[in-house]
Amino acid sequence: MHQLSFSSPQGYLDIAEEDGKIVSLTWLNESDELHRDETALLLECEKQILEYFHGKRQGFDDIPLNPKGTSFQKNVWDALYRIPYASLKTYGDIAREVGSVARAVGGACGANPIPIIIPCHRIIAGNKGLGGFSGGKGTSSKLELLALEGVKIFEENQPALPGL
Repeated sequence: MHQLSFSSPQGYLDIAEEDGKIVSLTWLNESDELHRDETALLLECEKQILEYFHGKRQGFDDIPLNPKGTSFQKNVWDALYRIPYASLKTYGDIAREVGSVARAVGGACGANPIPIIIPCHRIIAGNKGLGGFSGGKGTSSKLELLALEGVKIFEENQPALPGL
């Protein structure tokens, strides 16, 4: 497995490649080891992620993905991948697409190994609440990603977030 760590507006990210496909994207803590394994795919993925953060990209082109998970999780992640930039769907919307229930979709979102590229941040609760987010600093990172895309979430539906 090859890994590449880099600085982003949300802190250090680490992307991993296995057999020519991206298998994970994770936020790093200060104590985590940084990697600089510069394969062509990892460098292209880093470039596209940074372009996304700087408002120059709305999708990810020619980045082969191979997230590890169950068949159900992969079906959910495929549905998430198809959500357009700056759009929102609910856990229930995705549940109807994959023939399941919202709670199971929430579990698959939480297990998404390639957030941002597989945009689980574009999923909200049926009551228009923010829902959860397992990447970065949790829901504050989710709000930042949505704000970057120009998505407005109504504050009255959100829990109070420290520092925002």
